[in-house]
Amino acid sequence: MDNLVVVAVDGSSSSLAAVEEAAREAQRRHAELRVVHALSWPVRPMYTPLDPSPLNRLVNEAAQHARSVAPEVKVTEAVESGDAAAVLEAESRAADLVVVGPRGMEGFIGMLMGSTAVSLTVQAQCPVMVVREEPAGAGPIVLAVDGSPLGEKAIEFAFAEAELRGADVLAVHAWRPDYVPPGTGPESAERLLSQALAGRAARYPDVTVRHEVLSGETREVLIETSKTAQLMVLGARGRGGFAGLLLGSVSQALLHHAHCPVTVVRTNT
Repeated sequence: MDNLVVVAVDGSSSSLAAVEEAAREAQRRHAELRVVHALSWPVRPMYTPLDPSPLNRLVNEAAQHARSVAPEVKVTEAVESGDAAAVLEAESRAADLVVVGPRGMEGFIGMLMGSTAVSLTVQAQCPVMVVREEPAGAGPIVLAVDGSPLGEKAIEFAFAEAELRGADVLAVHAWRPDYVPPGTGPESAERLLSQALAGRAARYPDVTVRHEVLSGETREVLIETSKTAQLMVLGARGRGGFAGLLLGSVSQALLHHAHCPVTVVRTNT
């Protein structure tokens, strides 16, 4: 752990919400906060480079806002040249967490409106938190579980985050009866949840854990569950109940429509 939280800013209201949440995350983790803006400007001689002064002010104002939220957190600032996803991927190599807003403009235009979002969440070297503009509730941390070894890092993140926040964990597995092999059902899904979470109670004795096996289409189940959550945690790859979670429509649905912040935890493979 490098004790560093990185937040992307672009001057939008959604990035301001991201700054606030990133400051709180840095405070919980006793970490430094790095406020970053990505600048893609023309480099051919026929163009005149943009004046970076307004961008420096943008980053400085965001940093000052972070300090007002968490005065004891050390805050640094940077304007980096390059594509938004590439800049953030590079920043993620030294970070514990990257925080972004759900929409963007200027340096982060379209970041969470298409392939760049999936690229960032899959390629980042640390967890990526997507913050909503609306304040998160005080409910549990919802953990999407599929039983895959690739979900181990997401499970660990969810429990560690719950301990930092003093929150409960709600572990959810979605299954569709029409996709379940004969002889299996909710009972096997319950066993899957229990096996996936085995040993966590001993490591995190102060974290209360609940299990829920829900029948239905994966994205609909998770979006509905997010209504009463303060955070949703997902693995970057999946199978079973969450097959293709971050490779297609389900990922897009959650990044756009979840009612709480969403953290994607990538597993190196």
